[in-house]
Amino acid sequence: MSYTHLTKTEIIFIEEYLEFGLSGRKIAEKLKRGHETIYRVIRALKNGLTALDIHLNYKANKAKCGRKRTQLTDEERAYIEEKARDGWTPDVIIGRNERTISCSMRTLYRKFEAGEFDVNTLPMQGKRKPNGYKEKRGKQSFRRGIQDRDNDHPNYKKEFGHLEGDTIVGRHHKSAVITLVERLTKCIIAIKPEGRRAANVESSLNDWLAPLPKHLFKSIIFDCGKEFSNWKSISNKQDIDIYFADPGTPSQRGLNEHSNGLLRRNGLPKDMDFNPITQTYISEVALRRNNFPRKSLGYKTPMECFMSHVDKEFDQNMLSRLI
Repeated sequence: MSYTHLTKTEIIFIEEYLEFGLSGRKIAEKLKRGHETIYRVIRALKNGLTALDIHLNYKANKAKCGRKRTQLTDEERAYIEEKARDGWTPDVIIGRNERTISCSMRTLYRKFEAGEFDVNTLPMQGKRKPNGYKEKRGKQSFRRGIQDRDNDHPNYKKEFGHLEGDTIVGRHHKSAVITLVERLTKCIIAIKPEGRRAANVESSLNDWLAPLPKHLFKSIIFDCGKEFSNWKSISNKQDIDIYFADPGTPSQRGLNEHSNGLLRRNGLPKDMDFNPITQTYISEVALRRNNFPRKSLGYKTPMECFMSHVDKEFDQNMLSRLI
């Protein structure tokens, strides 16, 4: 049975019962409390305290109980604020362990929620569609579906070189950026095509893949957008397997969808016109995310993980064309 402290009302009853001449044990029976608990209050009353004094002393002592609030140093706060502005979440700040922080990841999250740091720097949460949503639009016209990818590459989850792809569209749907993500390392590649048409996407992907070593990338899975309708030509020319997710099922390319959100948040928003911006700018946005430590990668960056899977002879010029 758990112990509960005397309430203010019980202390007042003890004071009144004592004035009526009741013994400590009688008072304990009436209040259904331990007699030693009652006698401690009686001794305090006989020493000149009132019931209110006893209750206030209890409240003051109670306030001193429990764990003290974690206080961060000015240097720690400055470091956290700097990393939060760069898009680092509390679990990355603690998990990366670049410097010692005198609190846990959960405590740091609570400090953000309490307003000690700007909570708006944390990634936004939310769902585009509710649970149980079923796509009601037209059927997929492509033949090579996600089941074909699973059959052709059963080890794709553990094997380097499998990409997820899509396009993010600019203001008024007049421009686009091709986005690719390597599944194992979560490394993001962003390519600017000349336009949104299938021919533009085909030309850009061919230009990007042509100088790379053959079979560096084994497969790509796209969504069902019309911009990828020239997939057969790309697949044959570059000797790479191309597949398509089921319509209305972005979760089958969840890593790519998440990465698109990160690019939107860090320099390629929906209201931006991508036509006047350069490939250099787009690559810099992607590079920033590729140098961001990820919890799922053991707090390594996607770039660090990617470089561990390519040949040591992979020169800087080749790397600049790739990412």
